[in-house]
Amino acid sequence: MDSAQAPATKDRPVRLRTARGRWVLFTTVLGSSMALLDSTVVNVALPRIGEDLGADLATLQWTVNAYMLTLAGLILVGGALGDRFGRRRIFVLGVAWFGAGSLLCGLAPNAAVLVAARALQGIGGALLTPGSLALIQSSLAPEDRGRAVGLWSGLGGVGAAVGPFLGGWLVDGPGWRWVFLLNVPLAALCVPIALRHVPESRDPEATGRFDLAGAALGALALALVTYALIEGGSPAGYATAVAGVLLAGVFVVVERRRRDPMVPPDIFSSRLFTAVNVVTLCVYAALGGFFFLAVLQLQVVCGYSALGAGAALLPTTALMLVLSARAGELGERIGPRIPLTAGPLLCAAGMLLMVRAGPDASYLPDVLPALLVLGLGMVTLVAPLTATVLSSVPTARAGLASGINNAAARAAGLLAVAALPLLAGMGPEAYRSSAEFDSAFRTAMYWCAGLLVLGALLAWTTVRPAREAGCHPQCRTYCTVAAPPLEPPQG
Repeated sequence: MDSAQAPATKDRPVRLRTARGRWVLFTTVLGSSMALLDSTVVNVALPRIGEDLGADLATLQWTVNAYMLTLAGLILVGGALGDRFGRRRIFVLGVAWFGAGSLLCGLAPNAAVLVAARALQGIGGALLTPGSLALIQSSLAPEDRGRAVGLWSGLGGVGAAVGPFLGGWLVDGPGWRWVFLLNVPLAALCVPIALRHVPESRDPEATGRFDLAGAALGALALALVTYALIEGGSPAGYATAVAGVLLAGVFVVVERRRRDPMVPPDIFSSRLFTAVNVVTLCVYAALGGFFFLAVLQLQVVCGYSALGAGAALLPTTALMLVLSARAGELGERIGPRIPLTAGPLLCAAGMLLMVRAGPDASYLPDVLPALLVLGLGMVTLVAPLTATVLSSVPTARAGLASGINNAAARAAGLLAVAALPLLAGMGPEAYRSSAEFDSAFRTAMYWCAGLLVLGALLAWTTVRPAREAGCHPQCRTYCTVAAPPLEPPQG
């Protein structure tokens, strides 16, 4: 057995320049790209899904939220399972699970099956996403890990950037089902490569019982609150809202009493960590709501095709892809307070400009400026936000802190997708009426802008640099809009 194929051990890790090192990187990028693509392409397909399956707006909300619910609720568990039972094993399981869920989505005969399959996809995403970074950290030599993570985030960013364009092309071409079916051959390629070329690893210090109760309570509380918001002001909605809030309280009690909680309450003893997570909730709630509604606005009101709507969003993700690393360097020089204040304000301005995208809107004067300003805002805030999360806790807890922040952002987007149509007064068939949707969209943009202004105010009043900023982001390039980049453990 040559050195390129030798198993990675504590004494003989894989070097990135070897054939096996390149296989490790390729496998992790391929697996994580499926989840990144799925988070950006599905929104573009929503109008066609609704038309083909006879779905109302609530069903379209669940098509997005079922995936985000299981992903946000289980992403911390996915990382812990890999540490305990083998990172490659859980990563491969996640890829296979995601592929199976994608196949079921693509073959779904009705909306109920599609929503259930999307929840299954989210479970697969929760298993493979943290596993891809953990494999890089555990397989490669320490001197190669920073470069490998940078390549992982950069290549994944390219995939996320082209996602809306690819999704639009598939929807207008072979059909919306291929948005999901595309993942099946990718998963079929990734699994055997991982089994052949990626070494297995575990954390020998991962002991104790899993916090399954905490994971279940957190996910169920989110599900009930989401259902209540989508259901609106009905008796069932009020009842599930109360149940969801009560379960959230039980979740907090359980986490406080466990010896090995999924979300250790003491991590919030850092005021900076708590503050930046509250800012994250405000920012990503607004962004999640915006990207859910904007692609509908472009198609329902502006008359764009699915491909046109996907291509219209490219400037935002392109700016993030090109400028994110430089924004991170600027944030390191001037500190997080100004970027975390200015970034949300720029995003708010972009969303207010998007109000001009009505029935007679032209792309260059009415749509493009909004997306450019929004993209600049996201570039300004995301890297400093991630850096602040990492520097607000001890180095040994950087991976956990990043996971909590990532899950909080996804949960915020989930709740926004559920709440904004209710707050904006969208009826069940609103997306079938250009006039009704346009009016509600404008109202929703004001809500999103308000959330961002609130986030900016919170950042200005609460965020201060950590005394010892020993941790720095390794994911320097990004352009995912669903959550901040997930960072590997450091130290």
